[in-house]
Amino acid sequence: MIIVGEKINTSLKAIRPAVEAKDSAAVKEMALRQAEAGANYIDVNCGTFPTKEPELLEWLVNTVQESTSVPLCIDSPNPQALKTALKAYQGGKPIINSVTAEKERFASVFPLVTEYHTSIIALCMDDGGMPETADDRVRIAEKLIGDMTGEGVQIGDIYIDPMVRPVSTGSHYGVVALDTIRRVMAEFPGVHTTCGLSNVSFGLPARKIINQAFLISAIAAGLDSAILDPLDKRIMSFVYASELLQGKDEFCMNYLSAFREGKLDAENKTAK
Repeated sequence: MIIVGEKINTSLKAIRPAVEAKDSAAVKEMALRQAEAGANYIDVNCGTFPTKEPELLEWLVNTVQESTSVPLCIDSPNPQALKTALKAYQGGKPIINSVTAEKERFASVFPLVTEYHTSIIALCMDDGGMPETADDRVRIAEKLIGDMTGEGVQIGDIYIDPMVRPVSTGSHYGVVALDTIRRVMAEFPGVHTTCGLSNVSFGLPARKIINQAFLISAIAAGLDSAILDPLDKRIMSFVYASELLQGKDEFCMNYLSAFREGKLDAENKTAK
C-alpha cells in the first residue's frame, strides 16, 4: 500500500497557523513524523490561502525537503501554484494532486506531468460533474488513462481517484466507490487507485470507525494507495493486516517489520 501522508494541509487547525507564520520547525516536525510512521509520500496543500498559494506552496516544498527525503505529493488545482512548487522540487518523482477530465483543468494541469516527469492523481470527474454511477466513473477513468498514456505517461504513474463521496449524503456512495476501484483495477492492469479516505465519513459521528471499515473494504476491492493520517496507528495497523490477508505481503514481512518497529496498535495487551 502506497501511503500519502495528509497532515500538511492548511485546512487542518494544527497546520494553518504554522504555514501562515512560516513556522518551519513545526512543518518539518510534522513531515518527519509522517515519514517515520510509514508515509511513502508527504502531501503538501495550502489551498485555504488562494491569493498566496504559489508562494506558500513553494515554501512548503522547500521546507519539507529540508526535513525528509520522502517524495512529495503536490496538492493544488492551481496550475501556477503547481508549476512554482515543481520548479522548487528536487527530490524523487513527485505526484501531482490532481487532474480531472474537465477540458480546461486537464489542459492547464496535464502539461506539467510531462514537463516535470511526475506521477499524477486523476479524479473521475468531467465537465458533467461528479458521476453518480460506477459505470460513468469507469468511463471517465478510461478516457483519462487513454489520454495520458497516449502522451507518453506510464500507466504505473497514474493514480485513479474514484471520487469517494460522504455516505451521509447517499448510502450508496460507498458501494459506488468500491465498485469503481474493483473495476478500474481489473480493467486497466498496472494503474494505481487512491482516495482521500476520510471523505467517506464526513458529517457522521465516530468517523474513524467508518474510515477503518471503508479502508479494509477498499483494499479488498484492490485499492493500492490511500491519502490518510499515518500517525493514526490503528488505521495503519489495518493497512498492514489487510494487505497480509489479501496475499499482498509475502511471508508477512511488512506486518512483522511494522510490529517490531512499534508501528502497530498495541492496545491489545495479549498480542504476541
